[in-house]
Amino acid sequence: MSVRDTIAQKLSIKFAPSHLEVIDESEKHRGHGGWRVGGETHFRVRIAAGQFAGKTRLAQHRAVMEALDAELKGGVHALAIEVIAPGAPASLPSGI
Repeated sequence: MSVRDTIAQKLSIKFAPSHLEVIDESEKHRGHGGWRVGGETHFRVRIAAGQFAGKTRLAQHRAVMEALDAELKGGVHALAIEVIAPGAPASLPSGI
């Protein structure tokens, strides 16, 4: 299973999100620290889940990072997290 698929599976199980995108942005970081041939080093997660309601942004990010602890220790160099309010349209900029 790819790292991207593993991340998606773990977040789906942990948070039962109403919206989830896991985007491998590794190619955008070619030549930068942490990049390696084959990618799967830099990811962006966009997630909406009821479990994030009422939590601070810091608490939301910590929860996602805790769920992905093994991946962060095992080769994922960077993780950008975007928590979307449940029920809000995922009207984020395209091309990211």
